[in-house]
Amino acid sequence: MTYSERAILIDRRLAELYPETPIPLDHKDAYTLLIAVLLSAQCTDKRVNLQTPGLFAKADNPRDMVKLSVAEIDANVRPCGLAPRKARAIHRLSELLIENHGGEVPRTFAELEALPGVGHKTASVVMAQAFGVPTFPVDTHIHRLAQRWKLTNGRSVEQTERDLKKFFPSEHWNALHLRIIFYGREHCTACGCDGTVCGICRELFPKRRQAVRVK
Repeated sequence: MTYSERAILIDRRLAELYPETPIPLDHKDAYTLLIAVLLSAQCTDKRVNLQTPGLFAKADNPRDMVKLSVAEIDANVRPCGLAPRKARAIHRLSELLIENHGGEVPRTFAELEALPGVGHKTASVVMAQAFGVPTFPVDTHIHRLAQRWKLTNGRSVEQTERDLKKFFPSEHWNALHLRIIFYGREHCTACGCDGTVCGICRELFPKRRQAVRVK
């Protein structure tokens, strides 16, 4: 099966499994999404969703956030891990949004990535989910499954993103990156599938499963 054939099959199967693609992080606008995505670094979405209601009850916009001290923000996000660093980033980026962007979340990669604590993946999620710009944010699930499905050599997340963008139509990127995440969490897990167990792996690589059985 060629790269293109694998991509078409994956795209179709995931769309069948996940016709709806709700954003896993609870938010109400671009700012609260930005904060939630920042907090999700090295933390589960579930944990972030437990912490953000308390934080957003105090400050769900830049102007209220800067009224909180870094210590107050830290206390609200500590269970998300890396709390001191994340708290400082949240406070400072809120200041910069007010100073440079009229309190609004900017709509370009360059401006987003210039904010403290905002890397390319975070910017990609915000651009995709808040503003509808086609992007392909690559998290650990996507990086792992893209390698398992032989769509990339996996040398870096940057390479994985470039490869996936080649194989899938841009109008599918925003939904597809969520579908791959959902599938990686529910079916093709790091420990639960070795490339021969889940439905998509079995369909993509039937000979791989036979080879494992022979061994």
